Order: sequence, then C-alpha cells, then structure tokens
Amino acid sequence: MLKHRGFPGRLPGTDFQFVIRRANPRGATPLARRERFADRKPADRRADAGFLQALWDHFGDAPFERGNLDAGRISWLFEREVVPAEDPFDPVSYDALLRIDVDAARAAFPDLDLDT
Repeated sequence: MLKHRGFPGRLPGTDFQFVIRRANPRGATPLARRERFADRKPADRRADAGFLQALWDHFGDAPFERGNLDAGRISWLFEREVVPAEDPFDPVSYDALLRIDVDAARAAFPDLDLDT
C-alpha cells in the first residue's frame, strides 16, 4: 500500500480522517458511491470539500493511486468528483488508479480553488 507522504491526515480541527495508517490484512475496503443528500450536516460537507481540495493540492488533475487514502472519505466523492482512471477498475485494490473529474468538482464545489 502506497503511503501518500505530505497528504493531510485529517481535516484540520476535526476528527474527519483522510488517510489510514496501515493496510487491512483482509484486503482493502471496497469503494462504493455514497449518496449525498441535501440534509447532510455542514461539517460533513466541509469534510468533503476539504478532502477534495487536499486531493487537488496533492495530485491536481493527474491520476493517483488509492494507496492509504480513506475509503469512506473517497466514497462520498466516488463516481462524481473522483472517478476511476483505469479500465477495468478494481474497487478493492490499494493500487487502483483514480482521478479528479475537474468539471464535476467545480460544479459541486464552486468555492474550492481548483485552478490548473
């Protein structure tokens, strides 16, 4: 499992985690699209925005390996702002490649600084 050095471990001032410490010996947690309903708490929305900004700051629009990024946090953005970068895509692999769909990210999070 690739550890993304320099990637923030959590949203500053909160317990919303962005990375995991070690690989699960039984395998990676599957990535699955989670629905974001309009009544989500503001703190959850800030965590989504903070994670997407951290992804952008660290990787930009280039494909990146899932590695030690938290599956739960990715799943809130998966198949919308964060999409598979390879075909076939293995949602239970730490080596799976992902990328940011910049247009979708700008539409969903207009306040973020996603300039190239």
